[in-house]
Amino acid sequence: MKKFSFVLSVVALLYGLNSCSDDSLDVTDNNEEPKAVDKTANLQGTGDSANDLLSNDRFNKLKIEIAYVEGFQPTQEAIDGFVDYLKKRTFKEDIELVYQQLSSPDEDSLTLEEITDLESKNRTVYNEGSTLGIYIYFSDSPAEGDDLDEGLVTLGAVYRNTSMIIHEVTVRKLAKQSFFISDPDVELTTLNHEFGHLFGLVNLGTDMVNDHEDDLVDENGEPEVDSNGNTKGNNHCAIEGCLMRAELQFGGPSNKGQSLFAKNPNSLKVPCRLNGLSVLKMLESRTARGLAEPPSLDAQCLLDLAGNGGRQ
Repeated sequence: MKKFSFVLSVVALLYGLNSCSDDSLDVTDNNEEPKAVDKTANLQGTGDSANDLLSNDRFNKLKIEIAYVEGFQPTQEAIDGFVDYLKKRTFKEDIELVYQQLSSPDEDSLTLEEITDLESKNRTVYNEGSTLGIYIYFSDSPAEGDDLDEGLVTLGAVYRNTSMIIHEVTVRKLAKQSFFISDPDVELTTLNHEFGHLFGLVNLGTDMVNDHEDDLVDENGEPEVDSNGNTKGNNHCAIEGCLMRAELQFGGPSNKGQSLFAKNPNSLKVPCRLNGLSVLKMLESRTARGLAEPPSLDAQCLLDLAGNGGRQ
């Protein structure tokens, strides 16, 4: 059997002032008066709502829509751990979960354009009053561009300030690679890691108190530099063992594994590639040491969150 490197891809959409489409404002029909739903605040870039998620300055409640394809609902154990993670890292005490079962899109794989189209069609929870809306889609389709021969498989992605996809079918495949790791283990690690980017970690909307961003490297493992000769960051933590740590195989949009992003018509930023095999090894290592808790944020990431309105 070939050794698969399972990949978490973090995707950040860069929206300009004119980026919102006609879908940014819907009118909901009901038996009373039509209610306008302004989606604009939920169509921003990854990390743009970091302070709103962490603090209670503008929103004191989170309403999370968990949309899942029939047969691919996340485990209750993972969701319970995820909610606990949110309460520990933010000041949100009121967190409501709304489950929505969806039919399969019947796709062999999903491009990012198809993912955003599915959100536009199915999402029902948006910001309203003092409630901040989040959308998480658990898919029965892998990401377009996955290549089993090359061992490139995507677990999940964040692509807007309040939007996330988890490729549940791929998460379950990863869990089966180890006798010691369960579906909830991989689900929870994926959810917590991806939501860390919605919190603005690392350097994606939440400023670093101390520099702990890892370097972006090329296919040869060499640091990439910008036009001024400065080393580029990869939006992940450099501290070993941190939840936001990335083991990079290569940087920037390249190779087959990047076709998920290349075919999207929107302007995209692909800040990193996270080797999911390293996540599996981390989970196995923690299990071997008798550690029941999932990977956690290191002290530097916690300082960053506290500096942007979150708990330390």
